[in-house]
Amino acid sequence: MKLALLSDLHANRRALLACLAHARQLGADQFAFLGDLVGYGAEPVAVLELVMELAGRGAFVVRGNHDAAAAQGPGIGGTGEQLAATWTQAQLAPEHRDFLAALPLTATFEDALLVHADPHAPARWQYLDRPALVARALGAAQRRGARKVFVGHVHQQQLYYRAADGHPMAFAPVPGVPVPLAAHRMWLAVVGSVGQPRDGDPRAMYALLDVAQSRLAFHRIAYDHTAAAADIRAAGLPESFALRLERGR
Repeated sequence: MKLALLSDLHANRRALLACLAHARQLGADQFAFLGDLVGYGAEPVAVLELVMELAGRGAFVVRGNHDAAAAQGPGIGGTGEQLAATWTQAQLAPEHRDFLAALPLTATFEDALLVHADPHAPARWQYLDRPALVARALGAAQRRGARKVFVGHVHQQQLYYRAADGHPMAFAPVPGVPVPLAAHRMWLAVVGSVGQPRDGDPRAMYALLDVAQSRLAFHRIAYDHTAAAADIRAAGLPESFALRLERGR
């Protein structure tokens, strides 16, 4: 079995289709969506329809902060996230909002924990961007019986394992090169963003877990990000949202 791990789709249909096609070519037969299905991008309905169809076939889906904002209301303010949520909410039908509102904060798959942000406190949406936070997240996952943790939210790709002294060791994965996830260690993988990379590379991101071999490969997928940016402009969304896709940051 091969499980494709996709996070932070951000209503980017073009990037999602490219990642799904690539994963299927590599033999993916199961999918996990780690939150932020919507927000920032111009095609929330199309993306949700795709994810809802796959969820109906058994795909795992957890809630992200943008999903929560679009389902429940963004609150008062003018941040990018709030503007995106207000616009997105107006595009969605009741069944889309109900789907987002019903999503769990976490899901489990064999010995793995799936969560958008931090398993220590999933609803606080903490970025796992410091070793101390990763260590705390690994501890929280261990208390839940997990040996692997798969998260998104950070919009970059990173892999950590817990060393013998308990501290997390980080390394940047090489795209397309499988990493053996040794069973005697705990692992935390930040799978990156399908729909809005922020590392200076506009290519979409996802990861593929070979369950039988316990190997994880991170991937970067080229797609028409210029057209996706044009979709954002045509929708009347902020120019900064389009520039992020063009610049990859």
